[in-house]
Amino acid sequence: MMTLLFLSLAAIISIVVILVSAKFIKAGFDARSEVRDQKQTENLYQEVQDITNEDIEEDPQKGAILNQLDDYLIILDKYKNIKYLNPSAKNKFGKESLGKHIATILRVPDLLQNIDLVVNKRKTINMDLELSQPSFQFFKVYIMIGESIFSDDPDTINLFLKDYTEIVKAQKFKSDFVANVSHELKTPLVSIKGFLETINGHAKNDPEAQKKFIPIMLEQADRMENLIKDLLSLSKIELEEHIQPQDKVNLKEIFNSVEDIHQNKLLNFKFTNKIQSDFFVKGNFEALVDIFSNLIDNSIKYSENKKSIEIKIEKGDGKLLNNSYKISISDQGIGIPAEHISRITERFYRVDAKKSREVGGTGLGLAICRHRIIQHRGELEIKSKVGEGTQISVHLPVF
Repeated sequence: MMTLLFLSLAAIISIVVILVSAKFIKAGFDARSEVRDQKQTENLYQEVQDITNEDIEEDPQKGAILNQLDDYLIILDKYKNIKYLNPSAKNKFGKESLGKHIATILRVPDLLQNIDLVVNKRKTINMDLELSQPSFQFFKVYIMIGESIFSDDPDTINLFLKDYTEIVKAQKFKSDFVANVSHELKTPLVSIKGFLETINGHAKNDPEAQKKFIPIMLEQADRMENLIKDLLSLSKIELEEHIQPQDKVNLKEIFNSVEDIHQNKLLNFKFTNKIQSDFFVKGNFEALVDIFSNLIDNSIKYSENKKSIEIKIEKGDGKLLNNSYKISISDQGIGIPAEHISRITERFYRVDAKKSREVGGTGLGLAICRHRIIQHRGELEIKSKVGEGTQISVHLPVF
């Protein structure tokens, strides 16, 4: 009976891993299906090009088609200055881009060269455009020249950008996820399998040995569950990293929620929250709670009881181009050696693997935080000294 129980447990764990992996792979294909294929895009653009000024005079509603596109339409004059952005492009690149040179928002040499080529040859060109800042983005770009509903100048340049970021990311993350699952889940699976073989073998009739092994197996199963959960969370965040949250969020309310989450553990520390006034940033409430909850949790895990943990806020010091706040979490924990600080936010990078396992870490917490902060167009800054503590600062744009 006991043997059957443990073999069933092993089977259930294996099925869970397979199902979760399948769930992520399905998510990748779902992302692919949500984006219209390239032929549909070309047909749509051709329909837009077929609209003339005369058509608009007869039916003004036709002009609204351009304003309803989810894709990005940018109209340039012959000097490559931006003369028009449809609403999607305006939200993406900012309305302040109007009147500026295209290189101010898309500083890509190949794009500028292809624009010159279209002007000289008077022929449409399409190209792939990959951006790495502020996060990875991938577009199919159509560059056309000629009169449009916005200008009767024959040298008007029309840029039509189709966003394929989700497709490219889904393909990459699918392979990354499978590789990470295979590598990181190998150890707990081998451990559980070893204990099951022992129980099914010479410890089959040894209740004391079985009682000893069961808690260890449950601990390894919990580790697997946390790894899968964090991997799925990280993959989802990276997939959506190019979409900046736009809500007005009060940092005071964020840290009230964070305190509530960790209130019992914080009783063991000298905790000070200096954010007692309203400070508004542009972001997503749940995501910011997750970021700061994770950072506070790290301070708790890597500090001794009765040590100090402090939260404070000040005006940004130039880390971001726009107005920003600098939110700092300081502790008196074990600290991080200088040679590890530059790599500490990499997935599965651990300064002390043994300590990380002891406190229940998966090696993904700071990687998740970094990607969420990048999605908010913010920046993560880490300062630390071994034996003295760590200060982690998050720079976020002011709303």
